[in-house]
Amino acid sequence: MPLSPVTLSGRHVDLLPLSPDHHDGLVEAVKDGSLWELWYTKVATPEAMAGEIERRLGLLAGGAMLPFTVFDKAAQRIVGMTTYLNVDLAVPRVEIGATWYARGAQRTPLNTEAKLLLLSHAFDALECRVVEFRTHVLNQQSRRAIERLGASLDGILRQHMRMPDGTIRDTCVYSIIAQEWPAVRSHLNWLLEKPR
Repeated sequence: MPLSPVTLSGRHVDLLPLSPDHHDGLVEAVKDGSLWELWYTKVATPEAMAGEIERRLGLLAGGAMLPFTVFDKAAQRIVGMTTYLNVDLAVPRVEIGATWYARGAQRTPLNTEAKLLLLSHAFDALECRVVEFRTHVLNQQSRRAIERLGASLDGILRQHMRMPDGTIRDTCVYSIIAQEWPAVRSHLNWLLEKPR
């Protein structure tokens, strides 16, 4: 299961290997909605974006993460980040997470297609047995989006993680297993094709 940088392309979105060259576009994207102000998630401030890019690329170099920049093809601009993380080569399994989108790109076909591309690569190219998603128990928007993909709630990790504001997060863990992937793929393709 080689975890090496790759470009994943669809009709609405390109997932590009994260690069320091994406800094300015990511700063503009995170400003759309002041995403760092959301208390229930961790998103870098504009001033901290260079450090966040460096951190993710350091984890890539160590084989612990595969980070992407999300590029909106219609708008011709960078709109966020997403990542494979919590990599377990023994299973193999990955988590899709550390994802954020500019407010203008939220609730659009872009997220559905991005998840379809990431799941396709994980199951078909990397031959994962399971793909996981995690979110704050109180992040209802994220939970609905994960459930809409067809992921099942595995459980809740209580008192799992400290948030930037000092509170302790309970984490919802969702997954899609390889046997479910064909049906999930059909569902995501249907969501992308149905009239809006």
